[in-house]
Amino acid sequence: MAGTSAGIVAGLTAAALGAVGFLAYQAQTTVPAKLGGSPGPGASAAAAASKAPRHRHNPTALPGGTGAGERVVYSVDDDRVWLIDAHDRVQRTFPVRPGNLDPLPGTYWVSSRSNAVTGSDGVPIEHVVRFTSVDGVAVGFSAAVGDGSPTAADPGVKTGGIRETRADGNLMWQFATIGVRVVVIR
Repeated sequence: MAGTSAGIVAGLTAAALGAVGFLAYQAQTTVPAKLGGSPGPGASAAAAASKAPRHRHNPTALPGGTGAGERVVYSVDDDRVWLIDAHDRVQRTFPVRPGNLDPLPGTYWVSSRSNAVTGSDGVPIEHVVRFTSVDGVAVGFSAAVGDGSPTAADPGVKTGGIRETRADGNLMWQFATIGVRVVVIR
């Protein structure tokens, strides 16, 4: 009987690993050509190093080449975020204030979340949505608790927080759950 149970567990484990491997392969092969390239640390596929195409008459429009389906798009050059639903519709776009460590362009996934913590700059923050790290410092979206006014961090402190207003932080918290894709572009 014990051998049968172990065999069932081993079979289920193998099936689960196979399914995860297949899904990872499928995700990798469906990355648009514009997102192809060498993956950065923690990224599945790097975005093009050049700046993603922008709409000349609407600078807040979603840049092209960011993929399809539900995702968060973050432009390190424009300091802007787009929340995109499963039908490729922009649900919200808003400006952000990044720390001094930028993630490499690429595709990441939300890996952890915290309701309330203290940021690497010593500021109390809420609705933290992390998706990678740079130089050992977590990088993610968050909102400063209080009035949301910018604070000057010690220039010697590495900061990976991408700060949003509290209202935008609430939306990000609801939208970007564990496993949601984050596409970082220039």
